[in-house]
Amino acid sequence: MTAGGPQAYFLQAQTAAQGGDTAQALTILKQGMEQYPREAGLRHAAGKILLDQGDPAAAADWFGKAHGLEPSRDNFAIDQAIALGTAGAHGEALAVLDAIESRAADTALYCSTRGFSERAAGNLAASAKWYDRALAIEPQRTRAVQGRATVALERGESDAVEQFDRALRLNPSDPHMWYSKAQALDVDGQTDAARQIMDTLLAKIPHWPDALKFVAQLRLAAGEKDFASHYGEAVKRAPQDANIPAEWAAQLYGLDYAAEAAEIVTRARRNFPDDARLALLEAIYSGAAGEDDKATRLYAENTADTEERWVHEGRFAIRTGQLDRAEHTLERALEHNPQNIAAWAFRGILWRLTEDPRAAWLHEQEGLVQRVELHDADTVLPPAIELLNTLHDGSPFPLGQSLRGGTQTRGQLFDRVEPELQALRAAILSTLEEYRSALPPLDGDHPLLRHRGMDWTFAGSWSVRLAGGGDYHTAHIHPEGLLSSALYVHLPPRSGDEDQQAGWLEVGRPPPDLELDLEPLHVIEPKERHLALFPSTLFHGTRPFTDGTRMTVAFDVQTKMDQR
Repeated sequence: MTAGGPQAYFLQAQTAAQGGDTAQALTILKQGMEQYPREAGLRHAAGKILLDQGDPAAAADWFGKAHGLEPSRDNFAIDQAIALGTAGAHGEALAVLDAIESRAADTALYCSTRGFSERAAGNLAASAKWYDRALAIEPQRTRAVQGRATVALERGESDAVEQFDRALRLNPSDPHMWYSKAQALDVDGQTDAARQIMDTLLAKIPHWPDALKFVAQLRLAAGEKDFASHYGEAVKRAPQDANIPAEWAAQLYGLDYAAEAAEIVTRARRNFPDDARLALLEAIYSGAAGEDDKATRLYAENTADTEERWVHEGRFAIRTGQLDRAEHTLERALEHNPQNIAAWAFRGILWRLTEDPRAAWLHEQEGLVQRVELHDADTVLPPAIELLNTLHDGSPFPLGQSLRGGTQTRGQLFDRVEPELQALRAAILSTLEEYRSALPPLDGDHPLLRHRGMDWTFAGSWSVRLAGGGDYHTAHIHPEGLLSSALYVHLPPRSGDEDQQAGWLEVGRPPPDLELDLEPLHVIEPKERHLALFPSTLFHGTRPFTDGTRMTVAFDVQTKMDQR
């Protein structure tokens, strides 16, 4: 038994950890645990080391063991929640915090941690409440001030800029707060001020992916044709960073510049020949650009066994008529992730091409695609429409989305604070239950029907406003959802378009790059106050129209278990 008791083990482990030998530090702590099996502090110390080492799941386990030995030590539970949140287990983190709320809710540490966990779980209103409580206890708590400002931006609160100013007064050198303030300024219509901040940040941190993307969005909204050219400058300033050309190509590919994206990645691979990410992107973009021979060779050379690789190779195989290859690659993708929405979407197209009866099971059962009238439409829609038009007046054409023209609201629409949107959210949730009641029975093998009986919530929510003259949605899917929808809140009068279905929603038509002669499974006539609802595994897009303005509210649904 070491002289000095548990503290001696702790000090020896601390010395080893400070010297960079974390393995030895953990060995020392475990030896101490053998000698002092009821000593919670040694387990807590092991959790701290593992969290610093980048293993939050293992850290959470040790923090939990420490708290189990000393249940009155609320800081052990809070550290466990922080580690769980870092590991992405936000529901488990909230459960740990729930258990100590009655004792710890009057401390700023607890309230700030709870605010962080609620935000990570997508509960922004609860997050704001807990951050406000933390700041009432300790007004200068930096992390709470920063977290509260971030929530203000995400909820569309009118004082978001002022909240970031408050955060920057506490820590004026934090680049993340400057970045977020620039976003708040852009939302507030102060685009020039936002651009100045971003130019300063990129001068100091040229390889910051989020900053590069945000500047591309600002430039696109300003109508700059070469909206992504600043990535080229970043490549010159940080030539060692392979992520920059990868992100540059992604922004171009997202707006149909596949050939330009392929060229950028091909050039980057000369400098990074062993970069697996770039190797896959070169195959993807080359195939999308029509360089079939090159893409075929690149996929054949690729040794990656990843979900992403198999989905994209499956898409390419369908486009080039290699249907057996497509079946194999999509099956491999679903072995990695049985709920991969894109893999199921391409599988549905493949099954239609091969006249496989499973195509009807996947997408053609009665009730999977519905048009349902919004509950309480007379009450909730008029005020929501007025607010949405105001939001669109300050919203940009989005980067990397399916829109070809028009504007899309920023952030998560149903996380905003306005009561008009919260009332609309509640009405849509009620309407979803009507849709659910008309679905086919529970089916554990089906990507949507397996979730028929679970609690549903929103994975994403936004509004789109299209103007006549050619604005439309290209065919796309929403890979983060189980169920997708468009609520028609405003439609132009019927126009004199030669296409009698101008502006209608096509569900099930393959995307243009597949070059397939398959008709949509459904063509849905838009009708105000109604929702079009369909599985997220179905490609969908709109036909262009020439006159008037069309506005929708769109969202994806997932299970609450998925969010937590």
